[in-house]
Amino acid sequence: MALGTTLPFGLRDIRLTPYTDLTATILGTSLDLPNARTLTFAEVEDFQELRGDDSVVATHGNGPGVEWELEGGGVSLEAVATMYGGTVATTGVTPNQIKSLTKKITDQRPYFKIEGQSISDNGGDFHQVIYRAKATDNLTGEQADGDWFLTGASGIGMKSLVIADLDKVWAWVQNETITPSV
Repeated sequence: MALGTTLPFGLRDIRLTPYTDLTATILGTSLDLPNARTLTFAEVEDFQELRGDDSVVATHGNGPGVEWELEGGGVSLEAVATMYGGTVATTGVTPNQIKSLTKKITDQRPYFKIEGQSISDNGGDFHQVIYRAKATDNLTGEQADGDWFLTGASGIGMKSLVIADLDKVWAWVQNETITPSV
């Protein structure tokens, strides 16, 4: 079936890919959010007005950005560290293994890439990519039923510094056949 308007069945997957360097130019290994519920997206841009004779003569944008928010449950400690910083450590051997996420006052929130995937009604899929995201709001969560559930994370997206995606802020990609997230 040819590409056109599609009706996504729902969110299939969200993947986070951390940057491994401080300049956000080298991507690491992607992490899956297996119980993702939502990924919202809003393009934003600050505009300056040129005024003359008590009227707006022209406007100029400062470049697009993205405001994003995601919800999910059963998020791994590695995924939380990808969004909010900190160090994940594992000690011991199964069945007595212990994994911990520790955040220090000096730990900064890192940049990361977000990719969401929805399956469409035509047998293909739809990907939403935010190339350089940063969590800028509160991390909200809940501990219940013996597990940690991330209930919300949000932030902004800016232009990519990765050479292959240089200056890209976001993308929507429609595939005729289902294409796995990276």
